[in-house]
Amino acid sequence: MRIEEDPSAAGSEPGRPDDAGSPGNINQVIVSASADGIIAVDEQGVIRLCNPAAAELFARPAEELIGTLFGFPLVAGAATGIDLMLPGGGSRVVEMRITATPLEGEHLYVATLRDVTRQRHEEREMEAALDRQNVAVAIAAHELHNPLAAISVLVDVLRDRLVALAEEQRAEIVERIADRTARLQGLVRKLLTASTIDARGASASLERVPVLEFILERLGEVDGRPQDVHLSCSPELVAMVDRKEFSAMLENYLENAFAYGHPPIEVSAFGRPGWVQVRVCDRGAGVPEDFVPRLFERFSRAPTVEQETEGTGLGLWIVRSLARGNGGDAWYEPGKDGGACFCLRLRREPTS
Repeated sequence: MRIEEDPSAAGSEPGRPDDAGSPGNINQVIVSASADGIIAVDEQGVIRLCNPAAAELFARPAEELIGTLFGFPLVAGAATGIDLMLPGGGSRVVEMRITATPLEGEHLYVATLRDVTRQRHEEREMEAALDRQNVAVAIAAHELHNPLAAISVLVDVLRDRLVALAEEQRAEIVERIADRTARLQGLVRKLLTASTIDARGASASLERVPVLEFILERLGEVDGRPQDVHLSCSPELVAMVDRKEFSAMLENYLENAFAYGHPPIEVSAFGRPGWVQVRVCDRGAGVPEDFVPRLFERFSRAPTVEQETEGTGLGLWIVRSLARGNGGDAWYEPGKDGGACFCLRLRREPTS
């Protein structure tokens, strides 16, 4: 069977109503400028007609589609989602609705196709965001519980008038409370940074940052043993980076080195054509080889350290996200003398 224009249509009298049942008019209806793709398929599954929107969805001319097998189940009244594989690679997610209609004694299926690729992508992104949020809440609840419980107990000891405390004991308790509070503040910073990256992406406002001066400032704020850090950096080295985000990157690298490595911690920064490279290396056990591919993933922690140290598994993911948002990158290398080296590449100030 062929579907073609009715020859008599061209000679119809002006003002005369068109014959809605003629093949030509059905063709005009199906091939009209619809926003949806429309394809007519016969009982053998062969495409008999398609409109321009359908040809665009398939990324193939209508002439190529007509006469080929449709390739998808045809059930009248059903609405399904299908994946269209495109000739040049890639795919589209399409919502398909099927209706059946007789034409000149032949049974035809008419498939209405709507591109929902963007909608499905947004739905998946939302589902992934909700999953991440649930995991973040679970991790936060777990990581907050122990420090808060410890602080509560220590505060009760300080407030108990029946407990006689020497001045040294009281000072030690206060120090332990301060330590636990600092850990909680670090956790909150990580969660807020992760939420910010999720909300707006890792975008940065680049500015001129003298690297040596900046690292020295950060080392002065290190919560731990700054004397265990060996620094090597040229005074002339200048990076183009968001200062606040550079601070978060360096802070997470140093925290990671103190938590999982052993001193001395070596921080070095040097120039490459167009780039500044910063390395934070420790003398610990290094990273298990089979875990390296997942090292910078969100919420990822090696099984060997999960029970040994506190952590959210967010720090390295934050570093890489911020580094790439600043036009650079972050990665891991095994230390030459053992241990781990965490590397950071940032844009360098152009030299005249």
